[in-house]
Amino acid sequence: MQRPALTVIALRAARALAGAALLAAALPAPAAAPDPALVERGKYLATAADCTACHTAPGGGKPFAGGYSIASPLGAIVATNITPSRTAGIGNYTEEQFARALRQGVRADGAHLYPAMPYTAYTLLADEDVRALYAYFMLGVQAVNEELAEATRLPYPFRVRGLMAVWNALFLDDRRFEPDAGQSQQVNRGAYLGRALAHCSTCHTPRNMFMAEQGGLQLAGSPLGPWYAPNITPHANGLQGWSEQEVVQYLRTGQVPGKAQAAGPMAEAVEHSLQYLREDDLQAIAAWLRTVPAHAGEGGDTPPFARGAAHDLEPALRGRDGPNALASLDSGAKLYSGNCASCHQPDARGSDGQAYPALFHNTATGGARADNLVAAILLGVQRTVDGKQVLMPRFDERSSVNRLSDEQIAQIANHVLQQHGNAALQVSAADVAQARAGGARPFLAEVQPLLLPVGLVALALLLALAVWLTAWVRHRRRRTGPAR
Repeated sequence: MQRPALTVIALRAARALAGAALLAAALPAPAAAPDPALVERGKYLATAADCTACHTAPGGGKPFAGGYSIASPLGAIVATNITPSRTAGIGNYTEEQFARALRQGVRADGAHLYPAMPYTAYTLLADEDVRALYAYFMLGVQAVNEELAEATRLPYPFRVRGLMAVWNALFLDDRRFEPDAGQSQQVNRGAYLGRALAHCSTCHTPRNMFMAEQGGLQLAGSPLGPWYAPNITPHANGLQGWSEQEVVQYLRTGQVPGKAQAAGPMAEAVEHSLQYLREDDLQAIAAWLRTVPAHAGEGGDTPPFARGAAHDLEPALRGRDGPNALASLDSGAKLYSGNCASCHQPDARGSDGQAYPALFHNTATGGARADNLVAAILLGVQRTVDGKQVLMPRFDERSSVNRLSDEQIAQIANHVLQQHGNAALQVSAADVAQARAGGARPFLAEVQPLLLPVGLVALALLLALAVWLTAWVRHRRRRTGPAR
């Protein structure tokens, strides 16, 4: 007996609905609608963490698409694509995998990151901030599906990423930020921003022979390629002579006339990150810096910005003091006159408004090291703050107009130091050549050529020892005979 057509249709519809219900129960629940406030908060946190400085290629690269080559002492480390692309970026990361990459430096595929990505600082991030960052990178960033043209290829053995597991076991303090009950809410906020998100210690804390931060010298100053990240502890050689408002001004603009101006990596931090932070957050960082343990670093008790004065040699250089005056001047003065005086003034007073700063009362010329003075001449200074560009041309081989030799740059640096800065310092052509090559090489970089042959010798010795032990055991068994 045939069922009416309508009954058949109803039964089929019921079965379809039941099947759909079972299928829906088997599938994961759909993701909740994105919270715009959470995404916006994640954007602010990513700005505070300065993610764009490394993960966006200079010269118009797409945001967070990677390709920026970080010049580490062990070789170039190419920043990866961290857009939500499922083919080229991190679009397949779960929140847990994202958190593990941030805090432990381990990718979703289990490979280890190098600490050029400052996970040693990001490990302090709170769960709610990791969640906000994840929401921003998954929902607030445009996916870029382009593979990188080059990838990180460090020399052996540093290319073996598994070795980072040993490094992490020795040097990664994997724990979250804990407020100090003895400090104010403002100081604790500044400590969280400065230690975790802004990762100040990554540049400003000296490192040991294995390139891990020396915790007992937090923020006491450290070489950074050709640059030097200065002491920012409340010591006379650091920030003791700075007011909190001057620290805030420096973080926001990159310049405090009569004290310092940002260049190199610090200029990047100001341009891409710090200028966009809220005023109360900048004040919190400044308040926190007042509370960190003071260290002398590599300097004495004289504030770097206290040295020097205006001194104009131009009249003598132009021959106003007689025919023999020119011969009495060293070539540093002539080179300064021809390459620097038009912007910094013949007496090194700088321009009105200090867009071109004075070269006295300046941490780059009055500090215990001349690294930043040499690096600024070689590489120039460039930062854009509040839509206004500050630019000093570079004088290295990449300059299209002004190319100075190592000896010429050393002569200019020594002239500036003698006349306007720390006269106790002396720069050699070899110092400039070292800066031009990327700065002093750390211990690991120096011994790298020896690591492969030493490793092979050690492996051969271990194999020989294993063979000898095996033969010795067999010999002992033959002498003693079978056990009874």
